[in-house]
Amino acid sequence: MNIGPYALANNLFVAPMAGVTDRPFRQLSKKLGAGYAVSEMVTSRKDLWDSLKTSRRANHEGEAAPIAVQIAGTDAQMMAEAAAYNIDRGAQIIDINMGCPAKKVCNKWAGSALMQDETLALQIVEAVVAACVPRGVPVTLKMRTGWCQAEKNALVIARAAENAGVQMVTVHGRTREQGYKGAAEYDTIAAVKAALRIPVVANGDIDSPEKARDVLARTGADAVMIGRAAQGRPWIFREVAHFLATGTHLAPPLVVEVERLLVDHLRDHYDLYGEFTGVRTARKHIGWYVKALPGGEAFRGRMNLLEDCDAQLRAVSDFFEGLGTQMDRIPAAAAAVAGEDIEEGVPGQARANKDKNREEAAA
Repeated sequence: MNIGPYALANNLFVAPMAGVTDRPFRQLSKKLGAGYAVSEMVTSRKDLWDSLKTSRRANHEGEAAPIAVQIAGTDAQMMAEAAAYNIDRGAQIIDINMGCPAKKVCNKWAGSALMQDETLALQIVEAVVAACVPRGVPVTLKMRTGWCQAEKNALVIARAAENAGVQMVTVHGRTREQGYKGAAEYDTIAAVKAALRIPVVANGDIDSPEKARDVLARTGADAVMIGRAAQGRPWIFREVAHFLATGTHLAPPLVVEVERLLVDHLRDHYDLYGEFTGVRTARKHIGWYVKALPGGEAFRGRMNLLEDCDAQLRAVSDFFEGLGTQMDRIPAAAAAVAGEDIEEGVPGQARANKDKNREEAAA
């Protein structure tokens, strides 16, 4: 499939997840079979563009095309300016965030809160498209099914967005009210797909090759977007791609391969964040990798006490080398365990919040 002039490698996408889908994670996911990845959301507030956090999120050095950046905000003109700002820094596709359920975002009427004000939502879409079209940059939109069960208006907004020039729509099969609770529903996504001519992407609870197949069949969507299930399991994209192509399962990855992937991921992570922040923000990634492995929880407790990159790398290598003496491959059940509830919002884990506060203090 294509987004504007960009031909994608496949129809398996990485969902934008705050605190997760930074440049190292996106590059790793693409290396392991994802056809497309969207950045963490970048604020439309100019006063924050020079912050360390935003500068990292706008860093696309060495990233393979197409480079897609998600922007969030509540003012049409500010969102248009944010689109231009990110295009100047390498963005080739701009994605509008109307899906984030996090309170810190919705309390400011951004993210999924915009779905309560269809007029403002359309004004933002029109302003962003107007800023991007002259520069040949496609605009996409990510949203939820609606604000709450009684107010599912994804179809209305999707139609208006298509008419305004949006070139792809992604729908997470939950309302903002649901957050990440309960099960995603796909009937709304199917209705959006049936009504639109542009590509539609299905998102929500896709955590296995079989689920990806079933969601594609049920919704008729052009692609699926995977979020939490890729945390600590970035090879899920090649697993899904293989299953969709052959109907058979890939063997779980070798322990030595996972060790190499994680070590390479960590080195890239440290390069972006530096030692102080890098060690702390890497903890959640390491925790997801080892979450369901034998001895993983005990190792996680010890690893979270380490304060420098070299010690963290040595601990990871020692853990996987020890695991390799017990088995050749990651246990299939462990490989299927998804990450924690972090997608397009703020980390829900107390430790992650603590690390985030320390990072902001350091910045």
